[in-house]
Amino acid sequence: MVEILMCGCSGKMGRMIADIVEKDSEAKITAGIDKYVAKDLLFPVYSDIASFTEAFKKGEVKADVIVDFSNPSLTDELINCSVECNLPLVFCTTGATSQQIEHLKDASSKVAVMRSANMSLGVNLIERLVKEAAEILCVNGFDPEIVEKHHKLKVDAPSGTALELAKSVNEGLSEPYEYVFDRSSRREQRLVKEIGISAVRGGSIVGEHEVIFAGLDEVIEIKHTAYSKAVFAKGAIAAAKFLKDKKPGFYSMKDVLF
Repeated sequence: MVEILMCGCSGKMGRMIADIVEKDSEAKITAGIDKYVAKDLLFPVYSDIASFTEAFKKGEVKADVIVDFSNPSLTDELINCSVECNLPLVFCTTGATSQQIEHLKDASSKVAVMRSANMSLGVNLIERLVKEAAEILCVNGFDPEIVEKHHKLKVDAPSGTALELAKSVNEGLSEPYEYVFDRSSRREQRLVKEIGISAVRGGSIVGEHEVIFAGLDEVIEIKHTAYSKAVFAKGAIAAAKFLKDKKPGFYSMKDVLF
């Protein structure tokens, strides 16, 4: 049994995780942190991190792992809480600065920290498949292209997952290829050593990532489609179970899978 502190518990992802955990005999949410203290949740909710830290030290609340789906404005304080309370941290918040990522890495020398661009088990699996495919196909003249699709409210492009997939392509190559995000200003044929990355935004698309290896007279496609955010919630719960009692270190979802 893993006991979870859910940071961002009143948001969509926090509530989805709570619903899934309620049916999971191996996990339990014992407390939450959110500036909006919802009254309908089945566990105590603290309006700030300092209040939880004080309660935890007094033994008023228990937790084995922190799962964070909150806001980058809380990241530094939450990392400090993780270290101070000796609680492993599953960091799922997007939009963290490079300084905050460094803070996470520094903290990982004291507690177990997990961060992945995408918490989906399927996405992390195809990252491995993409690396292996690139290793074989690109040396045989196949051109790698990545197309990602998300809902119209997503503000960043390309997605972090698309960049991770591009990184996986390069990990399979002896020399890194250049990322090309926009060809509208380039009136020239496609270069051999490039990875085209395209973003589509519209409607309520949860998330779709496709890696295309285009060769002479044949095309190979590796694709992942998320039909609901539940895939990210399930991944976060799997990560929490994995991280409990782990030694200090900087982990990813690949450690959970492989």
